[in-house]
Amino acid sequence: MPKKVKFENLLFKSESFWDKVNQKEKAAAFEFSEDYKKFLNRVKTEKQVVTETIKLANQQGFKEVNLDEDLNLKNKKLIFNNRGKSAIFIHLGENNLEQGAKVLLAHVDAPRLDLKVKPLYEDSGIAYFKPHYYGGIKKYHWPAIPLELHGTLILKNKQHIEISLGSKKDEPIFLISDLLPHLEQERMDKPLKKAIDAEELNIIVGSIPLTDKKIKNRVKLAVLDWLNKNYQIKEVDLFTADLHFVPHFEARDIGFDRSMLGAYGHDDRVCVYTCLQAFLESQNNQQTKILYLADKEEIGSVGATSAQSLFLENILDYLIKHTHSSLSLYDLFRKSQAISADVTAAFDPDYKSAYDVHNSAHLGHGLVLEKYLGYRGKMMTVDAEPKFIRQLINLFDQRKVIWQTGHLGKVDQL
Repeated sequence: MPKKVKFENLLFKSESFWDKVNQKEKAAAFEFSEDYKKFLNRVKTEKQVVTETIKLANQQGFKEVNLDEDLNLKNKKLIFNNRGKSAIFIHLGENNLEQGAKVLLAHVDAPRLDLKVKPLYEDSGIAYFKPHYYGGIKKYHWPAIPLELHGTLILKNKQHIEISLGSKKDEPIFLISDLLPHLEQERMDKPLKKAIDAEELNIIVGSIPLTDKKIKNRVKLAVLDWLNKNYQIKEVDLFTADLHFVPHFEARDIGFDRSMLGAYGHDDRVCVYTCLQAFLESQNNQQTKILYLADKEEIGSVGATSAQSLFLENILDYLIKHTHSSLSLYDLFRKSQAISADVTAAFDPDYKSAYDVHNSAHLGHGLVLEKYLGYRGKMMTVDAEPKFIRQLINLFDQRKVIWQTGHLGKVDQL
């Protein structure tokens, strides 16, 4: 006779972290978050994320490798840096690549304001930088909030100039102006999507003119004079600029109980930081482990530093040759397993209409396993194989990891 099963055991139960763990585990979670907040406050751009993660990996014995040089096989902890904007960390297993690899992926970029190719102009005695927004921003979020400036320029003599302004208390910040409520009636009648035009997101960078009244564009030239004195920059150098404006906010706890965290770049640097910590702390050295921190996810994963580039393939081909592996590149992929880590949306009771309540993740109920995403008719999705999903569930249950299932939102909302 088959064994009788209690009816309640047939149900999947999503459990709250706060109900499941003890005081020691809660304290450990808060302690972990304190270090994560410090990390967030140090990294405001993808280049800063890569620099900081490499620094943390260096402390654990990882060393950067140049693809144009021979590999020292005594070193099993490797870092491959792609233009300072993405990085791949590899811990070669005892059998090198023969068993394939375990791969974690996360993205380092976040929505922001980049500069147009001719950004600096003057209008009515005010100097502006004209930006081009990057990623899926809500434009109405950006006027009247403090902004920081971070990035790199290349001068004529090929010198790299690093700029970072606004993060320290004695540094200036930047701002996009907004209308007074008294003058806003026409805009208030517009749909939210059209209330702020992209060409209105102009960043104020100066208003004091040069003293010579015979010169045109005196405020613009005053800004250029300041840039030249402080960074040797001429207007033509702005064409080579990789400069980003980001919100000037520190990572802070949310709520009386400090149970949540708010910060710029929380998506997806929460996955970057947790994946990095898991990768560095892993004690399983039998199989090769790979952590891929990719750029450009916010704009479709295109470009030389994105996950769709050939960066990973180039590195694995390099390792196959230098470890004298019997595997081909395609065999290596076939034997490997990968998890793509990114944020999802927890059910928000203020916006119930955007969610399928039966398929939504819930705040505080652990990490979310999303079998697939895609949009509308599952376009652009990748379905995880049932065998792999079961393997992860069994692993989480064995290690007492609190997890849940979820989906980003209603099908036709995406």
